[in-house]
Amino acid sequence: MPVRTTQIAESADDGGSGATARAARAVRVGRALGALGASCHPLPAAAVTLFTAALAVAAGHGPPGVVLLAGAVAAGQLSVGWCNDRADLRRDLATGRRDKPLVAGTVSADAVARAAGTALLLCVPLSLAAGPLAGAVHLVGVAAAWGYNLRLKGTVASWAPYALAFGLLPAFVTLGLPGAPWPPPWLMAAAALLGAGAHFANVLPDIDDDLATGVVGLPQRLGARRSAALAGLLVLGSTAALLAGPPGPVTAYGWVLLGATATALLVAFRRPAGRLPFLTVMAVAGADVILLVAELRP
Repeated sequence: MPVRTTQIAESADDGGSGATARAARAVRVGRALGALGASCHPLPAAAVTLFTAALAVAAGHGPPGVVLLAGAVAAGQLSVGWCNDRADLRRDLATGRRDKPLVAGTVSADAVARAAGTALLLCVPLSLAAGPLAGAVHLVGVAAAWGYNLRLKGTVASWAPYALAFGLLPAFVTLGLPGAPWPPPWLMAAAALLGAGAHFANVLPDIDDDLATGVVGLPQRLGARRSAALAGLLVLGSTAALLAGPPGPVTAYGWVLLGATATALLVAFRRPAGRLPFLTVMAVAGADVILLVAELRP
């Protein structure tokens, strides 16, 4: 009997150790997935995906179409975000960017690279499922974003991939409709201006670090103050295009939006350091989407 009791006790100990090991592995996996999610630039990725879904609803897509377009854009945005963090790893290490999971060591470079490649591969069939022309347009935008990460970020044309990718996003939405119609030019222009403005606003907090590591895009060449002013003008121009483009008089909401946009940008860009300018641009984009939903809804 004592031997039997000992065996049972040892078995219980082994079971407890196994459960503890499984729990520890689950915690490690959870932390790794959390770090991987944090390295994909989740705020812009989620914002662009939600804006696309809202545009799809406004343009007349049914639930399956909205889900498909949002899924394609989400996959593209995830691939771009992970590609960006992996491409910037050397520079982020040099400047001590401990707020980034790759620099903090909470996720490996190989894991981020694999995630970027997987998301990109998933983006291709999802995009083409919306239609050959629509899919091609979206993939051009995604390719432009990858081009920014891998080459154009440090050139005078650093703004161009943002303008192109954002400008083509409404086309991806409308070309997936029956008859594959192109969006009105004013809508593509407004989206391109917003994308270019977002680029200048997003770079503002990192200009000094970028210059120290040899990244000399257009915002870095202009400096923080001039880049902040240009970002504000581009975003304000985007809102103005949304108001002036559609036929008919400007609504009361439109006038309020224009005034609120000008005020918010003036306040946010007076101090270009920090994330406030970029967050303000995201807020303006959300308000613009509300206006578009009202204007474009069939």
